[in-house]
Amino acid sequence: MSTNTNEPISLVVFDMAGTTVEDSGLVQQSFLAADSHAGLSKTDADREEMLRYVSDTMGQSKIVVFRHLARGNEEQAQAANKEFERCYSQLVAEGNCSAIPGAEDAITSLRSRGIKTALTTGFARETQTAIIDALGWHDLADLVLCPEPGMRGRPYPDMPLTALMRTETDSVRSMVVLGDTSSDVISGLRAGARASIGVLTGAHDKGQLADAGATHIIDSVADLPSLLATLR
Repeated sequence: MSTNTNEPISLVVFDMAGTTVEDSGLVQQSFLAADSHAGLSKTDADREEMLRYVSDTMGQSKIVVFRHLARGNEEQAQAANKEFERCYSQLVAEGNCSAIPGAEDAITSLRSRGIKTALTTGFARETQTAIIDALGWHDLADLVLCPEPGMRGRPYPDMPLTALMRTETDSVRSMVVLGDTSSDVISGLRAGARASIGVLTGAHDKGQLADAGATHIIDSVADLPSLLATLR
């Protein structure tokens, strides 16, 4: 198998919350609302353990996380997920949503140089749409993806590989994946990306991202263009 790394980078796959979008604790807030609504935890200790699991699995498909927390009770998992998405969308609509500084410029700069871009998330389509609406990002990226039937969420490689196919990118070695969680990093690695980059503006710290196998770790998405220059 060829190990040539000279292919030009022609696709960058970005995570949203924590990477290009400020989170500001909205995920935890919404999980607590979902817990209260669906009764996932019975004690304060249960709730603390749930929040630890939520933090550890940040970036993954939310319904998958709720299925774990509901211990196989699909009705409870679906109820919790629906309340989570409702709460998060409401918080976003109320103005609790902003871009990470430099995110829009980084994406716009890449596209101006002919590099395709994709925005991905573990949220459901409705929540992703609420974020896009709130930020006015309808035309920012070439592609917007979220977990759906036939496309698993992180840490599976499905979203980066779907982005690669839909943008008709030549090779996985021409693709870079960027995110703030271990799941983002693992997803990029499993997809065979040229680089699977961790950023320090979200859920996981440098140690967690390194343990997941991040090829590079940067302070912010704003630092991406200069890093890509070295990769090229």
